Amino acid sequence: MNPDSPDDSGCPKCGYASASTDTISTTGGGLSKMFDIQTKKFTVVSCDNCGYSELYRDVRNRGSDVVDVFFG
Repeated sequence: MNPDSPDDSGCPKCGYASASTDTISTTGGGLSKMFDIQTKKFTVVSCDNCGYSELYRDVRNRGSDVVDVFFG
């Protein structure tokens, strides 16, 4: 598949067919926020072309399923 050609299986914003994943941790509310305890984890899928990103709650054993959701 050509990463420069938009179609239904690429980035929802620009159609590019290549994405990168990363993880982030954030604080919740209440005491975890006060003590800066990072309790929430997310997988970030970002388009390699335009930078459009989506966050997905980190659920163990999901593997590449998150990228599949991003591309439809």
